[in-house]
Amino acid sequence: MFRFTSIKDYQAALNAEHTTCIQAVKYYLDQIAAHENLNAYLEVFSEEALHRAAILDLERKQEKRLGKLHGVIIGIKDVLSYKGHRLTAASKILENYTAVYTATAVQKLVDEGAIIIGRQNCDEFAMGSSNENSAYGPVKNAIDFTKVPGGSSGGSAVAVQANLSMISIGSDTGGSVRQPADFCGVVGLKPSYGRISRYGLIAYASSFDQIGIFSKTIEDAALVLEVMAGEDNFDSTVSSKPVPAYSKELESDEIENGASPRRIAYFKETLFHPGLDAEIKTKIENYLNELKNRGYLVEAIDFSLLSYLVPTYYVLTTAEASSNLSRFDGIKFGHRTKESIVDLNDLYQKTRTEGFGEEVQRRILLGSFVLSAGYFDAYFTKAQQVRQKLVDLTKTVFSKYDFIVSPTVPTTAFGIGENNHSATEMFLADIYTVYANLVGIPAISIPLFTHSNGLPFGLQVMSASFNELSLLSFSKEQMASTKN
Repeated sequence: MFRFTSIKDYQAALNAEHTTCIQAVKYYLDQIAAHENLNAYLEVFSEEALHRAAILDLERKQEKRLGKLHGVIIGIKDVLSYKGHRLTAASKILENYTAVYTATAVQKLVDEGAIIIGRQNCDEFAMGSSNENSAYGPVKNAIDFTKVPGGSSGGSAVAVQANLSMISIGSDTGGSVRQPADFCGVVGLKPSYGRISRYGLIAYASSFDQIGIFSKTIEDAALVLEVMAGEDNFDSTVSSKPVPAYSKELESDEIENGASPRRIAYFKETLFHPGLDAEIKTKIENYLNELKNRGYLVEAIDFSLLSYLVPTYYVLTTAEASSNLSRFDGIKFGHRTKESIVDLNDLYQKTRTEGFGEEVQRRILLGSFVLSAGYFDAYFTKAQQVRQKLVDLTKTVFSKYDFIVSPTVPTTAFGIGENNHSATEMFLADIYTVYANLVGIPAISIPLFTHSNGLPFGLQVMSASFNELSLLSFSKEQMASTKN
């Protein structure tokens, strides 16, 4: 019977002729069909995946050069362009749109031998924290069907959680990889802003968006990051910094022996926030004490700006969203109203009312409001000033410490429909994750804990920009320590 534990083990089995790419694809196609009720996939590329698997199996027999991701089965969030395939951002406004080019990150995966198995469900235009905002229905948490998987990359997280793909690629604007990873008990990595090209990623908030990775292991996340990261002539915001060989460095004796930095900070206010579940607080406090006992320097530092994070994030991201989503107007591409119209404004209004869901409309309206002449300085300018203060604070913290740790989310996965009555309650689910996007640093959620209610929750770890190697090394060590 086919089983997947890691990319390394899977590829070793391929080379030893214990399995084939075709067998792997068939296994995941069967899994997807058997768990259709989870609604994790909007479209499965069955024939295409089997055809590509056959080609890869032949290449292996012919002893051709094999890519780093040879035969790896990957699902992609429905905000990433893949030429010739539908791309909807889980929205009715792009219901029948077909991508005309491939995102750089996706192309790099394909070039290294990956098999793209399907398009995964998400919150509409990546706006949401529960994956209940999709025009194609909510995604269900595989551990408990009554619970949300988190969002906006809920389908991608559940695919890894429920063995519907080996790896999933999501996007993270304010926690949309880390929060669902926490709810689903998998690894969720958001790299530094600019580490991976955003070309081909449907924009929500351009100065926040980053492509991220879901996996079962740190090693797998490191390898996928190694493949996707790097320069791109199609994205002026991507970094030109060299890309480390994350996967090889992670295996080196120096990293294994704990030569990476060991100074850890946590913001006191994150553990004493009234919205934090008491059991999560206790378990993370106990874990911090364990780290001290294992030789780490662990210190609490003041963070008076915690209450400003979510307001700052939503002012700035909705402002950017109102601009980015203006292209969906019923003229260039996507949905166009079939009702009679009297003028151009009427066309825009009817098309967008029909095409955009309630949450997307709410954020566009909020963004337009904070950018309006009478309120620009009071909201947008102030939020930018807070963002700069956060950047300055971050530089100071990382001049003294190597990592910042916190809960990933204040609670475990909540019930489907439970927070729909209150936008404020939904927004507060992002209180610990938006910080990394505001300042552009890498962050990861690692599945270390299980709540007494049976649901998983993780530890969020953040490091200085482009210090992913140390972040991955530390995370690998923590996951190994919980297994011992």
